Amino acid sequence: MATNSKKMGVVDLTILVAVNMMGSGIIMLPASLAETGAISVLSWVITVLGAMCIAYTFAKCGAYCKRSGGMSAYAAEAHGKSSFFIASYTYYVCLVISCVAIAVSAAGYLAPFFPWIKTSPMHTFVTVVAILVVTMVANFKGPKITGRISGITVWGIIIPVAGLSVLGWFWFDPSIFKAAWNPHHMSTGSAISSGISLTLWAFLGVESAGANSDTVENPEKNVPLACLFGTGFAAVVYIASTSVIQGIIPNEVLATSDAPFGLVFSMMFNPIVGQVVTALAVTACIGSLLGWQFTNAQVSKAAADDHLFPAIFSKISKDDAPVAGMLIMLVLELLLATMTISPNLLKQFNILLNLAVFINMVPYVLSMTGLQVMLRKNHVTQKQYYAASAMGTAAVVYSIYGVYACGVEAVFGGTIITMIGYIFYGFLAGRDTEERISHSH
Repeated sequence: MATNSKKMGVVDLTILVAVNMMGSGIIMLPASLAETGAISVLSWVITVLGAMCIAYTFAKCGAYCKRSGGMSAYAAEAHGKSSFFIASYTYYVCLVISCVAIAVSAAGYLAPFFPWIKTSPMHTFVTVVAILVVTMVANFKGPKITGRISGITVWGIIIPVAGLSVLGWFWFDPSIFKAAWNPHHMSTGSAISSGISLTLWAFLGVESAGANSDTVENPEKNVPLACLFGTGFAAVVYIASTSVIQGIIPNEVLATSDAPFGLVFSMMFNPIVGQVVTALAVTACIGSLLGWQFTNAQVSKAAADDHLFPAIFSKISKDDAPVAGMLIMLVLELLLATMTISPNLLKQFNILLNLAVFINMVPYVLSMTGLQVMLRKNHVTQKQYYAASAMGTAAVVYSIYGVYACGVEAVFGGTIITMIGYIFYGFLAGRDTEERISHSH
């Protein structure tokens, strides 16, 4: 049987899923997790199980949902048109926040080369703004260029991180790891919860495999497999690299580092190697930011094409890029960046990260609860229905636990942002009704 060589096989898709997740999720994590201690490895275990359920659920949704629109389309299956809008809107806001968070981590990794970045919060802010503007403008040339750039740069973080997962053990000191286990004497439950939003952030991107189902050979079988393999591979690398770092760098040093991977390589080899890794991490961050900025412009364009976002978001330039939508997004990112001017880069990163994780759980829960409708529509057997529903329900319960773990501030801010979305939806629904009435006359 001849296969279509233009389409992706299961190995290609697995790499794509793992790369999408690992792009920037890992860069600041060791420092953030060090605030909890090495006990945060338990958060990874819980998150990996949850992420596997989420990956499986999205894979099933991707296989059974015939509409385009990814998570928003899955949500609409069960919850109707308003949830298509709310899922698009919250995902859009989540990506705006994520882009600022990635820019903040890129600034942290640039600081060793340009020390003035950290001389004052204003200098840091200017750097973050410059990074956001440059990556957004780079996207004006359209999808082809963006795809090429991110495809190359992402290896700048994957090679050092995967390398550390294997090589790092030669430098691993059990006594350093033991001292880092639970420095704040937290209870196991609260230690796990405090690490959950961080580890969950590392798996954002798991929804991307289902989104690419049109380009895959035998998607019914390969998309779920790639989701699980890709998530599993990323999980192994995450757990190995963050654990090994905690056995090389003393916890109190790690917790204050703005460039943990650069630091660990300079301790293992020499400062020059550390600087090379830091430079690679900067390029990976910027490549990842390019990809997410582009993805978000596409999310808003798709919603505008469905008349659920203002029409300006669907205008495209001669290079096929939704430039007007990109500029609006840039303004939102810059506003957000001004709100987070705080002296400490890591603090800034963590505030943004918790908010992004909470807001992202809104489309996750809406879209995954659409699975039962899709299963019924596709007339699956009772056994298949129960198996997929059980996994889907586990994924939703885990997502709700993720919301709880984000903390009061993130949930409070995120709820208000989500509620504001309904104001916009009211106007859109009104416009639709008016169009329907005028057509019927």
